[in-house]
This record gives sequence, C-alpha cells and structure tokens, in this order.
Amino acid sequence: MVDQAERTHSNARANNNQKNRRHRGTRSNASSQSDNRSQTQRGEAPASNRSFLGQRNRSQGRSGKGHALKIIPLGGLDGIGKNMTVLEYGRDMILVDAGLMFPDDNQPGIDLILPDYSYVLENEDKLKAILITHGHEDHTGALPYLLMDLNNRVPIYASKLTNGLIKGKLAEHRLNKQKLIDVGPREHVRLGAFDVDFFSMTHSIPGAFGLYIKTPAGAVMHTGDFKLDQTPIDGVTPDYQALAKFGEAGVDLLLSDSTNSNVPGFTGSEASVGKSLFDIIKNAPGRVFVASFSSHIHRLQQICNAAVKTKRKVVVTGRSMVTNIKVAKELGYLKVPGDLIIDAFDTDKIKSDKIIVLCTGSQGEPLSALARMATGEHKTLSINKDDTVIISATPVPGNEKSVQSIINSLSKIGCAIFDKTNAHVHVSGHASQEELKLVLGMVKPHYFAPVHGEAVHLRAHSALARIMGVPADHIFVLDNGDTLVMKNHQVNIGKTIDTGVFFVDGMRISDADSFVLRDRQKLSNDGLITCVASFSHRLHAASDVEIATRGTSFADDVEVMSGAEKIVRQTIERQATQKGVSPETLKKAIRIELSNFIWTKTHTRPMIVPVVLEV
Repeated sequence: MVDQAERTHSNARANNNQKNRRHRGTRSNASSQSDNRSQTQRGEAPASNRSFLGQRNRSQGRSGKGHALKIIPLGGLDGIGKNMTVLEYGRDMILVDAGLMFPDDNQPGIDLILPDYSYVLENEDKLKAILITHGHEDHTGALPYLLMDLNNRVPIYASKLTNGLIKGKLAEHRLNKQKLIDVGPREHVRLGAFDVDFFSMTHSIPGAFGLYIKTPAGAVMHTGDFKLDQTPIDGVTPDYQALAKFGEAGVDLLLSDSTNSNVPGFTGSEASVGKSLFDIIKNAPGRVFVASFSSHIHRLQQICNAAVKTKRKVVVTGRSMVTNIKVAKELGYLKVPGDLIIDAFDTDKIKSDKIIVLCTGSQGEPLSALARMATGEHKTLSINKDDTVIISATPVPGNEKSVQSIINSLSKIGCAIFDKTNAHVHVSGHASQEELKLVLGMVKPHYFAPVHGEAVHLRAHSALARIMGVPADHIFVLDNGDTLVMKNHQVNIGKTIDTGVFFVDGMRISDADSFVLRDRQKLSNDGLITCVASFSHRLHAASDVEIATRGTSFADDVEVMSGAEKIVRQTIERQATQKGVSPETLKKAIRIELSNFIWTKTHTRPMIVPVVLEV
C-alpha cells in the first residue's frame, strides 16, 4: 500500500515544524526527557540476550513485578489500516506497528489518515522501542509523523527489508538519525519488562514477523499479517516450530490477523500466480504492463523471472516502485540479472514484444503511473491497443470505483486487460478460515482478541475461535482505544482511553474535524453560493445585493437567481428593523432564509457564505 502516499510524503515533512505538530498530549519536563534518553539507550538488547526461546523467565522480578500488563489497540480495528498497538507494563512500554490508512470518498481533500497516538506521546518516558511486523504502509506509514512528535530517538526493531523501506521513508521526511535495528527470525530482544521473540510468517512481502512477548503478567502472541504458504517464493515458510513451542510455553493472549476470516478454506500460494503470469506474458503480442503493489517483492520477482524466460526487458515506473525495487535489490530480496531492468527512455530501441513495464496503480490512484498511461498523460510511456495490461492486485475496500475507472479507460484504448475477475493473477497475503483455525489449534491461547480488520472480520474470527475451543467469555472483540488488562495470566477489559484519528491534509496534521469534512462534502455535492449585501441603518433596507455561485446547477436559471436576490432583500428589510441588529445577525438570517429558498426551488443545499456590509 505504498503508491497512494507518493503525492503526500514529499510534502508533509519536517518543514511542517514541531510547533504545528505538537498539538496532542502533554510533554515531559526537561529532566525526565534526559532520563528517557538513558532508558532508551538501555532498551537495546545485548547480543548475548538475542537467542530464540532463550531464558524465558528473565523478566520475572524486573521493572516492577506485580504490575498489570495493558494491551491497547490505537488503530487497526475499524478497517484495513492504521495498525498500532501499545503494550504497557509498569514504567515500560513498547509499540507494535505504526501504520496509516488511505481516505475514502467521505473524506475529501484528506491525503492520509493516522491513528491517534496521543497516548504514546503522553507516556513517552516509558517507551522502550517500536516493533514493526512487516514493511507495508498500513504498518509503517505513520512512523515519520510519530517520530517527529517524539522527543527521543526510540529504537525501531524490524527485519532488514522492513528497515530498508523505513529508512527511505524517513529520509523523505529528513529523519536520518533514527536508530533502526535489524532483527532476524528466532532472535530474542529484551526491552525492560518485555522479552520479545521474532518468528517468521509468510505474507505478501518478505521479512514478515510474528511476535511472542513475555512479561511478568503473562505472555502475548501477535501474529502480524500472515498466511500459511507452504511454497513461498523465497523459501521462508511459517515457523511452525515456534508456534508450537510458544503454544507449549503458554500463550495467555493471542492477537491474530482477521482480514480473510470470512473467506472459507485456504489462501492460495503465491507460487500459483507465477504460472498464470508467465502464460499471459509469453502469449502477449506487444508490451505487457503489470500493475502491482510496489512492496509485493515476491510478485515482482515472479514477473522478473517471467521476463528472463521470455527474453523481455523490464521497465520500472512509478516512484514507489522504483524505490522499493532498488531497496529490495540492494538487500538481496529481489534477484535479477544486472541487464534486465532498463530505462523507460530506451524502449524505442527494443521491439514492443520484448518489453514488460512494472508500474504503480493497482489501486486506481489518480496520480499513479498506470492511471497516467491510461489517459495518455505519462511523460515517457503510453498504452495502445496491441498491448496487454495485468492488474495483479485486489482493490483495497474503498478503491473499487477508482480501479474500475482505470479499467474503463484502458478498455477504450482496446488493449487486453487481465485482473482477478478473468485470470489467476493475484492471491491474497492473508490467511483464510482453515489457516486461522490451524494457528488457533497450534497456539491454544487462553484468551483471544482478533485484530486487523473491519467489524465483520473481527466477528467472523471470534466465531472461529469459539469453534476451536476458546471460551466465549475469553474472547474480546475490541474497538480502538479499548484496553485489555492482564494480571497473573488473567485477562479482563480495562478502562477505555480516548482515541480517534489524525488527518494529513497537505502539509498539516490535524485532529478529526467533522465540520471541516462536512463542509467539503457539501461543496463537492452541491457547490457554493456567495452573497454580498450592503444595508443602511437609516433606510432599514438593502442598498445592494450581489449573488454568485460555483458548482451549482442553477447559475443560469434567471427565476432562481432573481428569487434568491429578492429573498435576501426581504430578509435584510425585515431584520433591519429589529432592535440590536448587527451584521452577524443578518448573516445568520440570510443563510437560513436563502438555504430554505434554494432547497424549495432546486432540492439542493449548497454552502452559503453571506457577506454583509454597513453603509
């Protein structure tokens, strides 16, 4: 989920100064900040303590034995995105993931949506580290904004690829001094009261981890995003041994990915897509354009493999696609011959049936490479009727219309189009019902809370947990801000904290403001009317009225416009005789009367902006 953020990340960066950003929460004083820095430095695990399942009980007696463990999801439970979970024990706190979500049609003008991380800022002195399960935007995208609001450089633990992608993201925001710590499968890290083990899970991006987190109050497992792929492209299968061993050691609370919890059966292997992609590419008469998530390194590897077999060259276009392929190649996650990838400007030298174009735009983003090529606006590439387009992704909920719009534009060109509706060009990266049940069966959690999904997914996952023997009163379907409290291995509902979302709007970050969004929706639906009127106290009448409209359907309707002017004059004359009349009271009266008149005549409610001048 990288492409939609391209237009925003280069704008909303550090030059939006700290004064504008520190609008949430209270801040620690200078002396506590100094203490925090030393605590953060002590948070990095010594190498001798980073071994799989090593000395699991060392946390006992440390950092305030007898405290309760709080588990607080700040995002990820009201949709697919902005995943962020706090785990807090006494004076220690860790954060799992820091993701964003993309806006829908009800949020016009908003670029990105972030979880409300005020609670993290208010308790910054406790924060030991941020743990990232994998490199997708819905798990990493909020990091730059969070880090700019933190006083201290908190260490970030993630796989090498995830940190490589994070490093590029932070560089865009001029955050080049952050402490990124690479961890591998079966590594153990001690962070205050938390003993954390990282274990491999398969997903639609390499370097995906699950977490086993041990505290004096009990143990929590977080699966991260996963599916149980038996034949992953990179050969790194889910760590079933770790799941079984942790299950035997005891998992008091399981937090598990719910995205496909209402999909029966098993999710297909990523390897199954490769043959279909190869067949389409082999038989394509001209160029092949493939739109995919730029972070889906396994998919990109299979496309590059098909290019080698069919003796085609690969062109890469789209900012995030170029960036992610560069990072994946440098870190060894994407293995391609050195001469396979060529510059877009060199395509004129090569026959069209020897070219594959890897591009962004699988989610219908209006500024993506595929969208611009479909409308003939790309600076170097265009699509013609002899070409083939493969949309190798499933639309994220809310993006269906945008994707269909691009498909319609491509259909007008006359090129061949393949997507999930007519070819096996995509499989999900998330576990379906049988895989979710397998994990529940291996881990045998005492308590369970589904995460990562909309309400329908969380409910479906909780039903699976009941089938697998988890007692109904040990299952928690939570909302963002709800708190689970674990003490002596027992889990109960705690106090809910206030939470919501932050909006990235251009170069500003602001709290959710329903009035602003309502006004934008009204403008987009019914347009705007401005009414400038002057009135005389002495004459008790309007001396002049001028009405202008933007985005309305009645601007040329003489009857409506003249009637609107008459209503304004009558309103001023009636109100001007009232005692204590002022421009503000006249504005309010004009807005109400004019709105009612327009509704009666047109059944629309444009935004009305009255301006009243005294003469």
